[in-house]
Amino acid sequence: MKNYLRYGAALLAALMGAMAIGAGGTVLLLGRDPGYTVIEWLPYYNVGAGILSLLVTSVLIWRRHAWAMPLAVVTFVAHSAVLGALLTALRDTVASESITAMVIRAVSWAVILGLMWAAGTGSSGRD
Repeated sequence: MKNYLRYGAALLAALMGAMAIGAGGTVLLLGRDPGYTVIEWLPYYNVGAGILSLLVTSVLIWRRHAWAMPLAVVTFVAHSAVLGALLTALRDTVASESITAMVIRAVSWAVILGLMWAAGTGSSGRD
């Protein structure tokens, strides 16, 4: 059962990473106008966090690597901090779509952390 929890956490991390890359990448690489005001640095953040989530953190979670839990915590804290900035300092300029996306990311990473904790991913040894 613990393996399923860990694999679920890894797959959710990969999915969230791919979605973040897609959201930021269409603005940066394709120049797509999403139809709302985009804060200049946010697509770069989305792509960077997405690449880290998809190519590094999800793989480490899957393999039960010692760095999986610390990277997952950092990702959650980063998304939460960006969400806090969007809700406070940038509340007059940020689009509601950006806030919704960041809420989804923060909540998803809280779920990922919960799955990892329940699976014991942060501990040494194998199941």
